[in-house]
Amino acid sequence: MKTTIILSIISFFFLAAATGQEKYATKTGEIAFEASVPSFEEVKAENSNVSAVLDVVSGNFAALALMKGFRFKVALMEEHFNENYIESSKYPKATFKGTIQDFSLSDLSGESKYLIKGTMSLHGVDKNLEVPAIISIKNGAVYINTQFVLRPEEFDIKIPSIVSNKIADEVNVSAVFMLYKQ
Repeated sequence: MKTTIILSIISFFFLAAATGQEKYATKTGEIAFEASVPSFEEVKAENSNVSAVLDVVSGNFAALALMKGFRFKVALMEEHFNENYIESSKYPKATFKGTIQDFSLSDLSGESKYLIKGTMSLHGVDKNLEVPAIISIKNGAVYINTQFVLRPEEFDIKIPSIVSNKIADEVNVSAVFMLYKQ
């Protein structure tokens, strides 16, 4: 299993390298999600080891998160997330591959709003998404910040009825990437 994950990561970066000549990348991107419901325990997790690559010539962007990298405040919640909901052994990673619309590195000054169109692969399901993003460049790094909503049912993630009232129907996702020239 570890070999498969390592090969996937190597393939991910190899494919990203082949798509363009001027790329920015990170292995320490951050993704967080929250699916909390008022009056119940917080359902929130963070993963700060997300890989991402941006080809600044084409605007192509790709990100890869290992599902077992998400950390919860409560260990039992993390265990249930990996074993019962996301099934990390069967679906070890989530990916997003897309293109930043009308992106131009030379046009970046301050923070600019963009739309990223692409495909999210999660839990064995591919879904086309349009994600808003704030992109800026500071000290030679490209910053990408985004927030969007996902619904577990869109990715065939089953929430048992015994806990369904404790988990929101809509999951708020945020991601922050600080990418450096490679």
